[in-house]
Amino acid sequence: MADYRFERECRTPYSEVYLVTDGDERVGRVDLHFTPSIVYATLCVVEKVAADDIQDLIDHVDEELVMSADVARDDFIVTVYQGHEAGIFSDEEFDEEEEEEEASGQ
Repeated sequence: MADYRFERECRTPYSEVYLVTDGDERVGRVDLHFTPSIVYATLCVVEKVAADDIQDLIDHVDEELVMSADVARDDFIVTVYQGHEAGIFSDEEFDEEEEEEEASGQ
């Protein structure tokens, strides 16, 4: 049985983003968006997570993150993507690469 843990990466007044782990293993990420009556989630999981485990993870997200947010909701809609991480990109990373290229004369 999975031991899902959620580590918050960021929070706004109407959304939250969590890294999802099972023990020491990263299994995905969930983005939650709160509206007055519906909570939307985008769940991204690694390729090896089975369909039954995805439903179990959705249940955990609902119980541990959505219901504990103390937001009234009529529905919880989850879109699931499954695959592998291609990378993490940021403006800072691109700025550093450009500076290195300029310094080397490229």
